[in-house]
Amino acid sequence: MNIDLKNITFGFSKPLISEGNMSLETGDVCLIIGDNGVGKTTLIKSILGQNKLMSGGVFLDENNLKNLASKEIAQKISIVFSKSQIPNHFTVLDLISFGKYIHYPYYFKLNKTDLQEVDEIIESLGLKEFENFQLQNLSDGNLQKAFIGRALSQNTPIIILDEPTTHLDEKNKLMILNLLRHIAKTQNKIILFSSHDWRLAKEFSDKICLLKNEQLFSGIAEDVLLKQPELTTPKLYNLHSEFLPPQIFAPELEKELLYSFLQKNHPKNLKNYKFTWSDNFWEISHNDNQQKATTFKEITNMLSK
Repeated sequence: MNIDLKNITFGFSKPLISEGNMSLETGDVCLIIGDNGVGKTTLIKSILGQNKLMSGGVFLDENNLKNLASKEIAQKISIVFSKSQIPNHFTVLDLISFGKYIHYPYYFKLNKTDLQEVDEIIESLGLKEFENFQLQNLSDGNLQKAFIGRALSQNTPIIILDEPTTHLDEKNKLMILNLLRHIAKTQNKIILFSSHDWRLAKEFSDKICLLKNEQLFSGIAEDVLLKQPELTTPKLYNLHSEFLPPQIFAPELEKELLYSFLQKNHPKNLKNYKFTWSDNFWEISHNDNQQKATTFKEITNMLSK
């Protein structure tokens, strides 16, 4: 299975993205990233055919998606949105089982193989103890996992997820991302998902789809990141006009943390100070005086004198 975006332009009254191209094939895990409002969810809806393209096309194995019936699309693509309507009186087991019915008439009774697959999905998501809980009684995190379970049980060659880790703690984020990658590789699926926690998510992605400045940049994750240095360089935010930072000579992480600490706690003119990170302590120079500090509390004590 391949999915190809060919010269797509999408948006509403005006384009959000113009003439974007992307190609994914069986086994690919692709991360969609971009600022709020840039068009991540609209891209997903455009791929699903829910948002009409202004130009271009989405092709599944060379078949234009706009020529497929809704049921055909549902048999090829399963979707998890960040906000989904909760069915009344459904349990976790009901919801995840429901994904199977796209392949059967509504009156069909799931067979032994179907039930076993549903049970395995519930187990893999860590939801076994909640399988008979009604959905409205679940935490946000477990509810999100249950909707992911429904998409997995749908057993489509393509799975698209809009912010699948939004309500999850780090442990469950890692579990979900590991599971998605494992499924893509072992079950030969294409997985496309968006995330704000992209620094973590990129570790599990083969490709990246970056939406920026009305353009779509796609390719192998590391290639895209190397061409977009603002994504990998920590930002030093200047939140106080009176704050004049010192010279800081340190690795990027230590520099970012020191800058943040000084701005929050000492928003004043520090431009005549020099901080140098050396062997797990700070060397601090000011007006020919030199001191050392191993903790931020020591720095505060020094600057408060």
